[in-house]
Amino acid sequence: MKKTVLCSALLAAFSFSGVTQAAPVAMAPPAFTQESEELARLPGGGWLLLDKHGLRLFDAAGQEQDRIAVRAKQLDTRIDGGKVLAVFLEADTQRPLPVAVDVQAGKLVKLAPFPVPTFSVEASCLYRDAQQLEHLFLIGKDGQAEQWVMRGEQRQLVRKLALPPHTKHCRVDDGAQRLLVSEANMGVWAYDADAEGMGKREVVALRKPYGQLDGGAGALAVLPGGVAVLDGKAEKLHLLAHQGGKWTALPPQAVALNVRKGDSQLALDASSLLLRGKNGWQARPLKWTGKAEIQPALAIVAPQAQTEPMARQGDAADDPAIWLSSKPGDARILGTNKKQGLLVYDLQGKQTQLLEVGRLNNVDVRQNISLGGGKVDLAVATQRDDNSMMLFTIDASGEVAEAGRFPTGLKSIYGMCLYQPAGGGVEAFINDKDGTFQQYRIGMSENKFTATLLRSIKVATQPEGCVADDANGRLFLGEETRGVWTTSANAAKPDALTMVLPVGPQLTADVEGMAIYRQPGSAPDTGYLVVSSQGDSSYVVLDAQAPYKVRGRFKVGFNLPAGIDGTSETDGLDVTSANLGGAYAQGMLVIQDGYKRLPDGPQNFKYVAWADVAKALKLE
Repeated sequence: MKKTVLCSALLAAFSFSGVTQAAPVAMAPPAFTQESEELARLPGGGWLLLDKHGLRLFDAAGQEQDRIAVRAKQLDTRIDGGKVLAVFLEADTQRPLPVAVDVQAGKLVKLAPFPVPTFSVEASCLYRDAQQLEHLFLIGKDGQAEQWVMRGEQRQLVRKLALPPHTKHCRVDDGAQRLLVSEANMGVWAYDADAEGMGKREVVALRKPYGQLDGGAGALAVLPGGVAVLDGKAEKLHLLAHQGGKWTALPPQAVALNVRKGDSQLALDASSLLLRGKNGWQARPLKWTGKAEIQPALAIVAPQAQTEPMARQGDAADDPAIWLSSKPGDARILGTNKKQGLLVYDLQGKQTQLLEVGRLNNVDVRQNISLGGGKVDLAVATQRDDNSMMLFTIDASGEVAEAGRFPTGLKSIYGMCLYQPAGGGVEAFINDKDGTFQQYRIGMSENKFTATLLRSIKVATQPEGCVADDANGRLFLGEETRGVWTTSANAAKPDALTMVLPVGPQLTADVEGMAIYRQPGSAPDTGYLVVSSQGDSSYVVLDAQAPYKVRGRFKVGFNLPAGIDGTSETDGLDVTSANLGGAYAQGMLVIQDGYKRLPDGPQNFKYVAWADVAKALKLE
């Protein structure tokens, strides 16, 4: 993965060891930069300036090489090797304009613009994500905000946000995936820049009497592992470090800028901070010991397709299950809606059926089951309205029909999974939020389905996801805050619970959906267990046999050409190794998406080609 470098920050110029460093000598910006309102140093020593003449490109000797004549504001840049991307706002239309800076040729190349915003923009800033995609945040005076992503000529709205009003400055720490916003009359706040997930907000620095800032917050600049901010009066410079999940302020430094409130600017240039005052730019040596924050590098896989959104807002979609047809292209995806019932989708994500049967939580499917002298395909789901277990038949065309409902006596029914023993028939594991698991044998008598309780087991805290390894007679179950366990799926031959993968560096609570991938015709001692690590919106792949070696972790990111966002905070998932054709020749992974983006919308399910997972993790 390429290393991201902030043009305005040039973080690579630092060597951060955590040991106090002597303050370097600050080099004053050259004379030709002094009339600029905003600036950024470029590779090779040149400069990009935004002033009353427009956006101007200068080489290291001070020779102007190119310009774009425009009234503009809010310059931000990203550098990737010798490539430079700049974005600014047209002052009149407030349309964001991206520009490619060809440093070697000395040219400014206009790129496809963004749409004209629907609100008055006060601040804008760039963000480069883990996929190396460029995002742009736009923040309005009244707190309206949007996040956009750009790829080639595409400009797509990712999500809308509510941010502080009167925000005049923002910057993003790409490595930490942190959006920093400066609220003029209050202070500096930190938000998650990653669009996937609910996000969070942190206080960085507040005005007096709540904090140290005089008159609120002004311009800011990202530092490795921290931020520099001028107070609202532009009389003091504050450096704040982010360590151990907390913000720590260093003693403020007096500055003399003599500017009106809100007119200050701040930029990081190698080992100096550049501050713009009434008389132009001045350099201040930076004594800083912070370390750049980098999120763990995970493989990122793009989804191939997605289902139509739920018909209910909020936390609705939960758990998918895959049904295979004799014609691979006619496979169906069953998905639960916790506010409506059971939905059925085709491989293109189009909804083919809706069964409004109440609040279903988890669902699982088994096929070609010997029952009552015949063969049947069944789906079983947990019903939270009456704490029952619901049965559905699936015919050869993929049509789903309700076939039975059985009370469980549980107080708070939750997850479930099916088990198809080698001896025939089918059994269901049903769990309760109190940790109880019930195991039922599903049978048939006088052409009616029956359910017989075989045993109950219990874990200490709340479970949900589980999967049975039919070939080996093992049950894997997730205890949400503790990890993944395994035990015998055979009620007649129980054994003790054994921890497979505890919550820790590779698995972040809550532990949610899980499924087993095993290639057709492979031996029982092969295959992978796939687990949803909900707390960090990732997925863990490990061997499905002891010693349960972890093969890798991955996330699901954007597929911009298809207009599909990534996944986050996943509840349920399912996987098949069957050849479903095309991208799914090695199988398909279906994942519940907790937050639909690109643009915002109700939850849905994403389809991922197993071949992409195998390639990303170098699986056999």
